Formats: sequence, structure tokens, C-alpha cells
Amino acid sequence: MLRKRGDQKTEIRENMRGGAGTVLSAALLAEDEMYGKGRLCSKLTVKPGCSIGFHVHENEMEAFYVIKGKGEFDDNGELKPVAAGDLLYTPDGTGHAVRNTGEAGDLELLALILYH
Repeated sequence: MLRKRGDQKTEIRENMRGGAGTVLSAALLAEDEMYGKGRLCSKLTVKPGCSIGFHVHENEMEAFYVIKGKGEFDDNGELKPVAAGDLLYTPDGTGHAVRNTGEAGDLELLALILYH
């Protein structure tokens, strides 16, 4: 199967997880295409000055791969700068947030949530 960019379901998320501003979410796989192993495989675009608010993952993990841009990762309370090529991993039972610091335009992330 080939799913072209224009065929991907895209939604605008305001104040995602209690964060600031706008995040664009483009679903790469639907939840039913993940065979019960996970619930999210998407490309997220976090606009400058915007963020995904802090939240905890229970019975699942989340990984973000930074495709483009720069930002700040709240790794369970510890703030860390991030840039293209970095992998942000949040294991089961821990929390995270991410913010676009605005230094390099949009912050683009490949997001994957898998069940524990």
C-alpha cells in the first residue's frame, strides 16, 4: 500500500495535552493498522513557541524522532535541548512534554506510541 502525503488524515490540535498553541498531526498509520500493538504513528509539526503539554504514559511508551527543528524536551521533569536526529524516549509510567523553542522554524517529530 502507498499512502501519499495528501491522503494522510491530518488534524490541527489546539493546546495538545495542555500545551501552548497549535500542533499539526498527520496520521501515518491508523490505530487499527497497528495490529493491537500501539495507538499512534504520526508526524507531528509543533509551530514556533508552541508545545505538547506534560503527560504521563501508563501501560504504553512513546518515542519521538526529531526530523527537523530545535526544541526542549521535558524528560520526566528534567529539561533537555533537542535537535534534528535526536530520539526522545518515554517509557511506561513516566512523563514528558516537548516545546518548540522557535530557534529553527517548525519542530517536526515522528511519534510512535506502543502498548506495554
